[in-house]
Amino acid sequence: MLNKVLGLLLFVGVLFSSCSNEPRLVEKSLAGYVIGTTYHIKYLSEKGESYQVQIDSVYDAIIKSMSTYEPTSDISKINNGDTNIVVDHMFVDVYKTSEKIWKETDGVFDPTIGIMVNAWGFGPKKQLNNLNKAKVIQLMKTVGFDKTRILSNGFFQKDFAETQIDFNAIAKGYTLDRVAVFFNQKGLENYLIEIGGEIVAKGVKLDGSKWRIGIDDPNQNEDRPLSAIVDITDKAMATSGNYRRFRVDSLTGEKYVHTINAKTGFTSRSNILSASVMADNCTLADGYATTFMAMGLDDTKEFLSKHPELEAYLIYVDEEGNWKKYMTKEFSLSLE
Repeated sequence: MLNKVLGLLLFVGVLFSSCSNEPRLVEKSLAGYVIGTTYHIKYLSEKGESYQVQIDSVYDAIIKSMSTYEPTSDISKINNGDTNIVVDHMFVDVYKTSEKIWKETDGVFDPTIGIMVNAWGFGPKKQLNNLNKAKVIQLMKTVGFDKTRILSNGFFQKDFAETQIDFNAIAKGYTLDRVAVFFNQKGLENYLIEIGGEIVAKGVKLDGSKWRIGIDDPNQNEDRPLSAIVDITDKAMATSGNYRRFRVDSLTGEKYVHTINAKTGFTSRSNILSASVMADNCTLADGYATTFMAMGLDDTKEFLSKHPELEAYLIYVDEEGNWKKYMTKEFSLSLE
């Protein structure tokens, strides 16, 4: 009998010992300022490690490779005519994804539009004076993704020395993806990365629920209320929008935003004020969100019908100037 009691006590002791040794997840938060915007990161880990130094090194590497605002970056050197730059694997990743979107959108998305971004005063360089039709036509001769290439030895080549590469419409999304790659290498299963409103989410929060993200309501200018709340996990989401800087036609009263048409070089009107896109990675989500802003509502809806792998939430203005929303079926299922 005594042996049975001792055996039972030993079993219970082992049971409690096993329970107490189970790993407990700790939530860590990081926040700061990078690539011209803010970032907020949350992740769950067993030891509560801080990865601030490593993540900062990810940011630094991307800036050194692709920031047009950094004079010594590889992309700035290429844009300034240096023909001896061997681009790194991150540059190659973004270039190939850009090529994919460029082909799928028939050139609506084109990172070689950089010369026009600067000419219109939207880039790191000053706006050109006397930007008339003849000047735009002249500058546009250097625009075209097919006028660039990465050689097998890694050197970047341009047909025109004046061609300017601008990855700003996609590089922020790639930055989130690189942080996610780092977390995955560390074995983290639950995290939320946010940089400038763009998101990569994996797993769940500490309480077991999905990560929850808000999308701004463009009808309001104060307190930034939300148009929608999205539950997201194992997805990326990017939002492109300049609805807080829309213009009103003095004659028609029509509301619109200006985007640069990569095919003409001129700014053009768009009735989409905000485009939020969910995709498998943030590089794609970022690129498509930017593209949809330029496409306009009808072309975007047609494009989405052919690409079911993408989910989108669009805020636009109708012909009467009223704010409207359009969303794909799958996106609607993620709304709160």
